[in-house]
Amino acid sequence: MPGFTTVEDIMVRDVAYASLPGSRDEVLEILKMKHVSGVPVVKKDELVGIVTRTDLLKYPEEEQLAILMRRDPITVKPGESIVDAARTILEHKVRRLPVVENGTLVGLITIADIVGAIAGLSISEPIGDIISEQTIVIWDKTPISVVGMIMEMAEVKAAPVVNVNREVLGVINDKDLINMSVIEDSLEHSDMSAGSDDDAWTWESMRDTMSLYYSVSRIKLPDSTVSEVINLKGEPVTVIPNTTVSDAARKLKRNNIDQMPVLSGRNKLIGMLHDFDLLKALV
Repeated sequence: MPGFTTVEDIMVRDVAYASLPGSRDEVLEILKMKHVSGVPVVKKDELVGIVTRTDLLKYPEEEQLAILMRRDPITVKPGESIVDAARTILEHKVRRLPVVENGTLVGLITIADIVGAIAGLSISEPIGDIISEQTIVIWDKTPISVVGMIMEMAEVKAAPVVNVNREVLGVINDKDLINMSVIEDSLEHSDMSAGSDDDAWTWESMRDTMSLYYSVSRIKLPDSTVSEVINLKGEPVTVIPNTTVSDAARKLKRNNIDQMPVLSGRNKLIGMLHDFDLLKALV
């Protein structure tokens, strides 16, 4: 039974983590190399924060890990039930929980780990009852840089991609955005006037002006369209409303994905099923 499965039973023990002091570039490399969406941050073996893809995309010009990371992350203990862990994830709207014992990081449990456990159960509830209420749809000719802005403003981590005929071609997610991002260094320019605005008769041409040049390093997304950089060929992985929770979990696990478009009997998009939706059935 899921209530007797503990966090320790399914957590990841070999955790990829970042250390203070550290930089954004180091975290970006870890996310790309390890194919993870977030990493705990430690200082002298003590957990002090967590940083995710969302943090990097939301603050593209910030380089310091100490500023990027979220301090005092929600944690869980090894002996807690995965049902309790799932409830904590849903309550705090996070995707991962550092596992801490006596103040030391001993593991990490993610939504994917819990979905893997759900896949081994027999939860017959249909996913039509738990799919996300809001779905942001991306046209396949949208520039990636604009997709990043849309997903940030809508606070979503994945969106179905459709063509002009409203056919579902696939899904784009924050992992795709991180993998396509590059670090861009630029030299910015600012004019700082030494003149006084109190004197209405001061001519602009007579003011002393100091030119300030400063370097800016930011994460940049390409201006190429979705269809130009994402492989949208082949049949996308989808589900229908009467698919059971455990069947949907097995499909997510088998394809190593965390969301699927939900199609009607007429093959029309009606919503998105996210991995965290399946946690609702567990708790």
